[in-house]
Amino acid sequence: MGSHLHLKRCRFPAHTAKIFMKICLAASAGGHLTELLQLEKAWQGKEHFFVSDKRLNALDLAKKENVYFLNCPRRNPVNLLINFAQAISVFFREKPAIVISTGADTAIPFCIIAKIFGSKVIFIESFCRIKEKSLSGKIMQHFSDLFLVQWRENLNFYNKAEFCGSVF
Repeated sequence: MGSHLHLKRCRFPAHTAKIFMKICLAASAGGHLTELLQLEKAWQGKEHFFVSDKRLNALDLAKKENVYFLNCPRRNPVNLLINFAQAISVFFREKPAIVISTGADTAIPFCIIAKIFGSKVIFIESFCRIKEKSLSGKIMQHFSDLFLVQWRENLNFYNKAEFCGSVF
């Protein structure tokens, strides 16, 4: 693809320009978290924390960053309820102004809770989704204030998406 995600040319919600704000970075461990970590300049110098699940790269991240580990739903209703309860607890402890997420299942309930309670939500569709929507994308297109895609082809099936290039 060649281009990199250019956050400055994307239409961010107005209050994202504030210098003093808390940012939540929400992503399932693995590839989704790897994508999110490529955007470090978006939260550099700002108060921030991560929400993820307990897998290798998130455990490594917790050695140097504030990471909350939530239960991974994996399309299991009981695990989803546990995740929602944990997400509510973390949300009210941290009260982020903005949530930036690359998905997937572990992060989505946190994003929904954040939106309900007034946080701005920026969702970035996964780099691996080129020809079809992800389940996270299908959900987050309704809850995000800014919905970014990494492939121009995604503009054909997400009506509120903005193309900003690749995170890699």
